[in-house]
Amino acid sequence: MRRGFSGHSDERYHRPALPARFPASGAPCIFGREIHCTVFASASVKAPTPRIADRARALAQQLDGTLVPAVPVPRRITGELHVDAQLAYATWMAGQPVSGVAVWAHTGRGLHLDEGMRADVLSTWRSALPSSALVIAGCGVSRNGGALPTDPRTRTKEIIRRTMAMAIAARDGGADALLVHPPGDLAGLSDAPARVVALHDALAEAGLPLIAFLLYQRASGLEYSDTLLDGLLSLPHVAGVKLATLDSVMRFQTVASRVAAGHPDRALITGEDRFLGYSLMIGARCALIGMGAARPAMQYALIRAAVTNDAAALVRLTRACDGFAAATFTEPMEGYIRRMLWALAEDGIIPEDACHDPVGPPLDRDDRARVVRAMRALDGAA
Repeated sequence: MRRGFSGHSDERYHRPALPARFPASGAPCIFGREIHCTVFASASVKAPTPRIADRARALAQQLDGTLVPAVPVPRRITGELHVDAQLAYATWMAGQPVSGVAVWAHTGRGLHLDEGMRADVLSTWRSALPSSALVIAGCGVSRNGGALPTDPRTRTKEIIRRTMAMAIAARDGGADALLVHPPGDLAGLSDAPARVVALHDALAEAGLPLIAFLLYQRASGLEYSDTLLDGLLSLPHVAGVKLATLDSVMRFQTVASRVAAGHPDRALITGEDRFLGYSLMIGARCALIGMGAARPAMQYALIRAAVTNDAAALVRLTRACDGFAAATFTEPMEGYIRRMLWALAEDGIIPEDACHDPVGPPLDRDDRARVVRAMRALDGAA
């Protein structure tokens, strides 16, 4: 069924000293400090803004009780951006009950888009959304940037350099905050957790608040430990963490308790499409999810039911959202992006020829039929 932030303090921002030392050329060094001096001394970056920590706390408050869809990119069969569909989608989303959108995230294939397409996508969303709306941009190592060095020290520097370049592009394009893709290319290196902290620490130079991203191992290549997450959330420019375990309720429970106890001023952001309602019941106060790309009003209503303790609505909407997620976030899991595009086409928001995901797996007619059935069930249930 188709359907037609300003501060006034002059205090300086001081990045904390990193606790870890890495072996390099036979001698230890404070790696984050060295990265700052040798990699970024001549880079075209802004100095950290004096109140970036305050802006990060303000971002956490602004996210409270809201939905931020991670939006996919409508593309033609050739892989080109479907410009008309992109504009139509952004214009439609501007009228939905969302606090903003996340671009260049996993759902938006941010690490797989070339620089030009990323810029076009960000420009469309920034122009279409109200000025008060948040645009959160993913940043990480583009898959189009060539092979990384094998030497651990050089590899880490290059990962930071490439991630910084994407962060600067996001800032200059009008993004309000950064969602940092887990640096899977650091997995397996000695002191990988300290290298991850160094990456997030260095990104303060971009001048935007950060959201850390704990993504399950299969999708990220590097799932953060509880201790590593504590280190990231201790950085003053980190506003919170998006948690996407896919199906590990136990891990979400553990992290939710840990964030509440140790980092109460950081946002716990659910990315759990498959147990959205429950994740809100046990501590999440906002959602940044791919499922929000379609039917966002229903998901916002669920978030409001959770934060206002409306038990009846919470149960009803959890059932509805779980049904939708079961049809869209299923194996092959990477197919969810095309399924969300199908849902948008089914609602008449984008055309059929904009439902292509060149990076995703092949899907068959049964996949499409399941999405359609789930949406028809939603029409009578939510």
